[in-house]
Amino acid sequence: MIHLRHYFPIVPLAVLPLVLFVDQDGSTAEPAPIELRQSYRQVEPISPLPHSVVLPADKVVLGERLFHDARLSRNDTISCATCHDLARGGTDRRRFSLGIDGRVGTTNAPTVFNSGFDFVQFWDGRATSLEDQVAGPIHNPLEMASTWDQILAKLRADDDYRTRFAASYTNGITAANVANAIATFERSLVTPDSPFDRYLRGDSKALTADQREGYRRFKDLGCSSCHQGVNIGGNLFQRFGVMRDYFAGRTSQSSADQGRYNVTGREEDRHVFKVPSLRNVALTPPYFHDGSAATLEEAVAVMGRVQLDRELTDDDKRLLVAFLHSLTGKWQGKPLQ
Repeated sequence: MIHLRHYFPIVPLAVLPLVLFVDQDGSTAEPAPIELRQSYRQVEPISPLPHSVVLPADKVVLGERLFHDARLSRNDTISCATCHDLARGGTDRRRFSLGIDGRVGTTNAPTVFNSGFDFVQFWDGRATSLEDQVAGPIHNPLEMASTWDQILAKLRADDDYRTRFAASYTNGITAANVANAIATFERSLVTPDSPFDRYLRGDSKALTADQREGYRRFKDLGCSSCHQGVNIGGNLFQRFGVMRDYFAGRTSQSSADQGRYNVTGREEDRHVFKVPSLRNVALTPPYFHDGSAATLEEAVAVMGRVQLDRELTDDDKRLLVAFLHSLTGKWQGKPLQ
């Protein structure tokens, strides 16, 4: 059987995302206590999420308010939370998100939960940090269609914002500080304590028999070659269609279908994307950058075909989906819905 690791280098298991929180004055806060304790059972390709991360509380609160503030859009109708609804798995569950005036985007919105563990942001990896990511939807004419000048003028007219920014940042309301506050809040959106995390930490009863068998097949089939690490993905790029051409037969392709090629201009990066995290994946349909798979079952079948060159059996798909349902974690102590 062919495994993806034979063809593409992957990030070693020991090299997992290191989450550091740097204030605007250049000082570094305590790193998130990412637990890499592998002694509880044999070494696995996946590590459990940390139960908490260390972040400045004032910036988390400020960032949360900005994340939900529609004034970041040109016409005060769209916020970050519009496309990344925390009550819907951190997504809007649309194939393509709707921006101002009902404008339709070109890629499926990924979840914001656990995004602080991804090594880059966006499907094509064009943003190297959450701070860099913030400006993307703000300036995108299909999303918020705004500018920093417009946003800063609105925020500076708000007495509460002026007070909060002055308390958290020595230079007050700036574009960099807005981006940092939102990114800090997003880094707080960690969803630990999924059944699978509990299983990794030694609770053998946390998974059903089907979920345990699904995880075994997940590894044996080669899925964990790309979906591994603390975020079960999000730490490498991979071609969408390693073994079979996913885009074959399409009469046209959008710019978004070109993936990493749009960033580098290199032919070898055409159709290459950031491997998405599978955390909470049962809550975030539809799937893939183009939102073309409506269900997990459909997504699993496509991945087997184009990434592994296998037509998965009904039993394979059933057990893999059972395993994927075990990846749903908790936020603020409650299971995500």
